[in-house]
Amino acid sequence: MKLYVGNLCYSVTEAELTALFSSYGVVTRTRIIKDHHTRQSKNFGYIEMLNSREGHMALAGMDGHAVHERPLVVKEARSRDKRQGLGW
Repeated sequence: MKLYVGNLCYSVTEAELTALFSSYGVVTRTRIIKDHHTRQSKNFGYIEMLNSREGHMALAGMDGHAVHERPLVVKEARSRDKRQGLGW
Protein backbone atom coordinates (compact mmCIF):
# COMPACT_ATOMS: atom_id res chain seq x y z
CA MET A 1 0.00 0.00 0.00
CA LYS A 2 1.32 3.42 -0.93
CA LEU A 3 0.88 6.35 1.47
CA TYR A 4 1.23 10.08 0.90
CA VAL A 5 3.07 11.83 3.75
CA GLY A 6 2.77 15.61 3.86
CA ASN A 7 3.75 18.56 6.06
CA LEU A 8 7.31 17.29 6.38
CA CYS A 9 10.03 19.46 7.86
CA TYR A 10 12.91 20.20 5.44
CA SER A 11 15.32 18.28 7.69
CA VAL A 12 13.38 14.98 7.69
CA THR A 13 15.29 12.22 5.88
CA GLU A 14 14.06 9.13 4.08
CA ALA A 15 15.83 6.99 6.69
CA GLU A 16 13.97 8.79 9.48
CA LEU A 17 10.60 8.28 7.75
CA THR A 18 11.39 4.61 7.18
CA ALA A 19 12.21 4.17 10.87
CA LEU A 20 9.00 5.91 11.97
CA PHE A 21 6.74 3.86 9.72
CA SER A 22 8.57 0.58 10.34
CA SER A 23 6.93 0.29 13.73
CA TYR A 24 3.68 -0.48 11.84
CA GLY A 25 5.12 -3.07 9.45
CA VAL A 26 7.52 -3.60 6.59
CA VAL A 27 8.39 -0.47 4.62
CA THR A 28 9.33 -1.46 1.08
CA ARG A 29 10.13 2.03 -0.24
CA THR A 30 10.46 5.60 1.03
CA ARG A 31 10.78 8.66 -1.17
CA ILE A 32 10.85 12.34 -0.27
CA ILE A 33 10.03 14.51 -3.28
CA LYS A 34 12.65 17.18 -3.99
CA ASP A 35 12.91 20.21 -6.23
CA HIS A 36 14.84 19.36 -9.42
CA HIS A 37 17.02 22.47 -9.28
CA THR A 38 17.67 23.07 -5.58
CA ARG A 39 17.37 19.43 -4.40
CA GLN A 40 15.48 20.78 -1.38
CA SER A 41 12.53 18.81 -0.03
CA LYS A 42 9.10 19.84 -1.25
CA ASN A 43 7.81 18.87 2.21
CA PHE A 44 6.03 15.69 1.11
CA GLY A 45 6.84 12.16 0.13
CA TYR A 46 5.59 8.61 -0.20
CA ILE A 47 5.90 5.46 1.87
CA GLU A 48 5.15 2.01 0.47
CA MET A 49 4.12 -0.62 2.99
CA LEU A 50 4.29 -4.36 2.32
CA ASN A 51 0.52 -4.85 2.53
CA SER A 52 -2.69 -2.88 3.01
CA ARG A 53 -3.26 -4.05 6.60
CA GLU A 54 0.08 -2.59 7.69
CA GLY A 55 -0.55 0.48 5.54
CA HIS A 56 -3.89 1.19 7.21
CA MET A 57 -2.34 0.75 10.65
CA ALA A 58 0.45 3.19 9.71
CA LEU A 59 -2.07 5.68 8.33
CA ALA A 60 -4.13 5.58 11.53
CA GLY A 61 -1.09 5.78 13.77
CA MET A 62 0.96 8.41 11.95
CA ASP A 63 -1.67 10.88 10.67
CA GLY A 64 -1.29 13.89 12.96
CA HIS A 65 1.83 12.48 14.65
CA ALA A 66 4.30 15.32 15.32
CA VAL A 67 7.74 14.99 13.73
CA HIS A 68 10.08 17.92 14.41
CA GLU A 69 7.08 19.72 15.94
CA ARG A 70 5.02 19.44 12.73
CA PRO A 71 1.95 17.20 12.52
CA LEU A 72 2.20 14.77 9.61
CA VAL A 73 -0.59 14.50 7.08
CA VAL A 74 -0.86 10.85 6.05
CA LYS A 75 -3.33 9.67 3.41
CA GLU A 76 -3.64 6.78 1.04
CA ALA A 77 -1.80 7.81 -2.13
CA ARG A 78 -3.88 8.20 -5.25
CA SER A 79 -2.70 7.10 -8.66
CA ARG A 80 -2.03 9.78 -11.25
CA ASP A 81 -5.22 9.04 -13.18
CA LYS A 82 -7.34 9.55 -10.04
CA ARG A 83 -5.97 13.01 -9.29
CA GLN A 84 -8.25 15.77 -10.46
CA GLY A 85 -7.63 19.21 -11.81
CA LEU A 86 -4.08 18.73 -13.09
CA GLY A 87 -4.97 18.62 -16.77
CA TRP A 88 -2.27 16.11 -17.68
